[in-house]
Amino acid sequence: MRRAASDVGGTFTDLVLQDAATGRFTITKVLSTSPDPSIGAIAGFEALIDAAGVEANAVDYLAHASTVASNLVIERSGGRTALLTTEGFRDVLHLQRQKRAVSHDLFYDKPAPLVDRRDILEVPERMAADGSVLVALDERRTAELIAEIAARGIESVAVVLFHAYVNPDHEHRVREIAGEVAPGLLVSLSSDVSPKWREYERSSTTVINAYVKPSVSGYLDGMQASLGRLGISRPLHVMQCSGGLAVVDALKRHPVTLVESGPAAGALMAGILGRVSGRDRIIAFDMGGTTAKVSILQDGEPQMVEDFEVAPTTKLRPGSGLPITTPAVDLIEVGTGGGSIAHLELGVLAVGPESSGASPGPACYGYGGDAPTVTDANLVLGYLDADYFLGGDLVLDAEAARRVIERDICGLLGLSLEEAAYAIHAVANASMANAMRAMTIQRGFDPRDFGVVAFGGAGPAHAVRIATELGSREILVPANAGVSSAMGLLFAPIKFEFVRTLVTRLETGSLKQMNEVFAELEERGAAGLAEADATAGAGFVRNALMRYVGQGYEVAIGMPPGHLAAGDVAATRARFLETYERIYGYAEPHGELEIVDYRVTASAPAPPFELPRVERDAAADAAARRSRDCYFPGAGFVESPVWDRYHLSPGASIDGPAIVQERESTTVIPPGAAAVVDEWQNLVVSVGEAP
Repeated sequence: MRRAASDVGGTFTDLVLQDAATGRFTITKVLSTSPDPSIGAIAGFEALIDAAGVEANAVDYLAHASTVASNLVIERSGGRTALLTTEGFRDVLHLQRQKRAVSHDLFYDKPAPLVDRRDILEVPERMAADGSVLVALDERRTAELIAEIAARGIESVAVVLFHAYVNPDHEHRVREIAGEVAPGLLVSLSSDVSPKWREYERSSTTVINAYVKPSVSGYLDGMQASLGRLGISRPLHVMQCSGGLAVVDALKRHPVTLVESGPAAGALMAGILGRVSGRDRIIAFDMGGTTAKVSILQDGEPQMVEDFEVAPTTKLRPGSGLPITTPAVDLIEVGTGGGSIAHLELGVLAVGPESSGASPGPACYGYGGDAPTVTDANLVLGYLDADYFLGGDLVLDAEAARRVIERDICGLLGLSLEEAAYAIHAVANASMANAMRAMTIQRGFDPRDFGVVAFGGAGPAHAVRIATELGSREILVPANAGVSSAMGLLFAPIKFEFVRTLVTRLETGSLKQMNEVFAELEERGAAGLAEADATAGAGFVRNALMRYVGQGYEVAIGMPPGHLAAGDVAATRARFLETYERIYGYAEPHGELEIVDYRVTASAPAPPFELPRVERDAAADAAARRSRDCYFPGAGFVESPVWDRYHLSPGASIDGPAIVQERESTTVIPPGAAAVVDEWQNLVVSVGEAP
């Protein structure tokens, strides 16, 4: 069996093919294409199967991850969208929440909604909180509004009616009317997309789903058709933000789950590597050409969140982005990548979030880029080999990198070329270190207790410095680190998450109602797995999001399978108290509890992953290709050995300063650090005090 995967980033598209019979991986990396990333992805697939020496129809399984949905929201380039909501609730998207992301900034603006106010229309109807009808749906007025939306040339509509998460009948009827009045209109119902309470968050999620639906549907259909013309007839499986794969048809209905989905595959791969190598507490650090991502894993599993934000207006400030209420891998993303542009803000050096992307790219790419970037700085510092970037497929222009740094940074700050280049490198590191602090220290984790798994094309060049700054003393750089996210796609499960709000008192609520909700969610999960042809070995995991009555936030508590009985109530209370005390340090044993959200995860088993152990080859220890001068602060340019990673065998040790390079990435080992190759060919870097 041959499995292939592609991960489309802002700068590069990474592709991997594995022959399951031999375990052999074939990898490639190509520049991403904008505005249509599918062009680069298809070209990459052609290059991949050519490099593997197989026919396209020999590929048995395809997985894919893309930034297309995230970019539509960030760039605000989705389709024109309307919002149809309950009369009296037109301004929910604009009012948002009272809390401000930056309370002391008088000039701070909340993120603007994706829907113009003129395109938010009100329909007479009203549901009560218990699902009873207070005001019947005005079907005649609904038909008029749908016709008006269609007449405006709007492609997609979000329907968010009050308390539809309890009783979706009115929303279902709106969809039926839309089908009669405007059959071509794309309709997203909150009761399908986000059947949860909290009106602003539910509205935002449904609007984002509607906003990206036209473009994402076209993108996925185009990918599937192009692969078919290439000779690959297998269905395309696409990564979701929850860390699970789904088939195209399911994602065309709920494309909001594609937002921030690409980084989830990298986190999964970091967890796999951690489990295989015996590391149970991992910080996954993924730095590509456009952004850097940080996530936490314990016992091989990524931390999950019930909701997250996209397109924040203020970096690392909760509440400054547009909320999405769908379970997702918990990660922080910052606009710092190899292509991030260095510039001055009020006389101070800053890096990113603006990126040169794949086109025109950094100045050293030679494609017309004319601004200094992190990649340009790393080249000037000697960390990158101009003749071996992408294995020599892209020859870098060192003189162009020097020119833009001297012009835009050196003269304005009074720095030498190497000082300016290292300043860019260090500022980028500081931004990513802040992201690690936000993911660890601000959430109660001590980074000194974690190892760092560094990957992405640029991650290994920065990881040792960043990890050392946070006190982490071990950095693992996997083989083929530049395409680790794509490799994670090969071993991700088919998975669906279904959540529904139904506030239920634990002791006094109806067990019958609890069982009905879990059964309903499991039925939806089974349907999703059947659509993906993934019912073999499928399983369901239940969680109840619970709290003390009167609180504003919930804690996820595992629930037993099958029919819930009275004895399960006491066991659930005990699990809640234990979990709550572990998180907050104290639990009130007699407090009244309630379930707010019911959640079911339906998944099929993930493909097995095994890293082949490699035998020691003492002769390969002399694999240093050559040496070159690399810049390190306090020492200046130092002649440093450059090691060819493909010839390093288990047991090989390397003392810094040194460079270990492979086709898709480069690892920088600064002075004071040392590395050893383990039995799986991971490069394990150890550090003492901050070098």
